[in-house]
Amino acid sequence: MKTLLRVVLIIPIAIIYGVLTAGATQTVIDQSGEAVSTTSGGIVSCLFLSTLLMILFRRRYPRWWFDFALELTRFGARVCAYFVLLTDEYPSTVEEQEVHLEIDYPDVERDLNRWLPLVKWLLALPHILVLFFLSVAAFFAVLISWFAIVFTGRYPRGLFDFVVGVGRWWLRVQAYAILLVTDRYPPFSLR
Repeated sequence: MKTLLRVVLIIPIAIIYGVLTAGATQTVIDQSGEAVSTTSGGIVSCLFLSTLLMILFRRRYPRWWFDFALELTRFGARVCAYFVLLTDEYPSTVEEQEVHLEIDYPDVERDLNRWLPLVKWLLALPHILVLFFLSVAAFFAVLISWFAIVFTGRYPRGLFDFVVGVGRWWLRVQAYAILLVTDRYPPFSLR
């Protein structure tokens, strides 16, 4: 029954995650009568930009800053895993639960190139392009799996592994290009 209503059950926790990560858009009418919109990037953009500046100018990544980014990423992974039917446990805002995500705290001076954060987002574009198409395929895999779970009670193993692989790949790219915790270029792999 939980699987059947998953789209409805996810709404409260998705709203919480959306409030935490969404940007704000403001539209004003200028003197010529044209509507001008400005958009802030939200907390994820602020985390990225602030981390980039700290690494670039101070060669620092404060532990408390890293811990916050890690916990936000863990929370997002729990919400996503619940939504794509990988777990039946409702996402907690506090506990780790069945979804485990470990990211090593970087030693900025030893492990990270000071200038690389300026171009990591650009270097990640091939991954993002491939992941866009894989995410579309994962959407259909989840849709097929939803029917399979509703009618048979089982998530087809191949589809499960594919969806988990796409999620892992996204997390590796996120760690490289957004969280800026590693300079190791992520592999093009579902494993």
